[in-house]
Amino acid sequence: VHQSKSLEAANLAIGIGFRHIDTAYAYQVEEEIGQAIQSNIKTGIVKREDLFITTKLWCTYFRPELVQLGLEKSLKRFQLDYVDLYIMHYPVPMKGLLRTGILEKCKDAGLVKSIGVSNFNHRQLERILNKPGHKYKPVCNQVECHLYLNQSKLLDYCKSKDIVLVAYGALGTQRHKEWVDQNSPVLLHDPVLCDVAKKNNRSPALIALRYLLQRGVVPLAQSFIENEMKENLQVFEFQLSSEDMKTLDGLSRNFRYLVAEFLMDHPEYPYSEEY
Repeated sequence: VHQSKSLEAANLAIGIGFRHIDTAYAYQVEEEIGQAIQSNIKTGIVKREDLFITTKLWCTYFRPELVQLGLEKSLKRFQLDYVDLYIMHYPVPMKGLLRTGILEKCKDAGLVKSIGVSNFNHRQLERILNKPGHKYKPVCNQVECHLYLNQSKLLDYCKSKDIVLVAYGALGTQRHKEWVDQNSPVLLHDPVLCDVAKKNNRSPALIALRYLLQRGVVPLAQSFIENEMKENLQVFEFQLSSEDMKTLDGLSRNFRYLVAEFLMDHPEYPYSEEY
């Protein structure tokens, strides 16, 4: 999206009450996010310690000598001394070798509070966890996860290793034409989801978010509309019955909205299977 829209949305979200901001080098909005953070700190709306800022290491920075450089560039754009969570964006290096241990040095240097990964399957996670001498394990694995792709096996695995599963595309994505097949089903129009929403007197979006949250998943919701942002925060105000959860479980069909085609030929590409 246009940078001014990102700045406006970030300011709006912080003002409404959002405290977790998930971004990435590849999104090209870190500078605008930083402007919003700094302006809200200066006006006293938030303190730095109130915010949880996540950003991601892009695949061209995986060489050991480039990792901290990439992070420092992000910190400069944020105008921050540290981020709360730093994530490997994909398990696919575009240059050099895949060496996850290098993120540990960023943590030891105080530039990040925690480190994690994104788009890893369970075998790739195991390679990290089984690596001799690793100092910190990833605190999270951020993957596409929603009612049509509930990631039940991966979620169980992550829970068994005390790794938090974070869901992007939680509402079926923004359906941008360059990323998503416009003939794909619209998640929030699903009749089963809409029936559960009507039963609970909530919107389909809130039900979709609550479903993930209730399973122990951290959902990321993206919106640029104030009323939608405010509504998303209502996810903590109700619970779904076990019957509703079971009904919603039945919607999973191992369907992905987001497939990074430019990575598909890479041997480390993890999307050939759900788990």
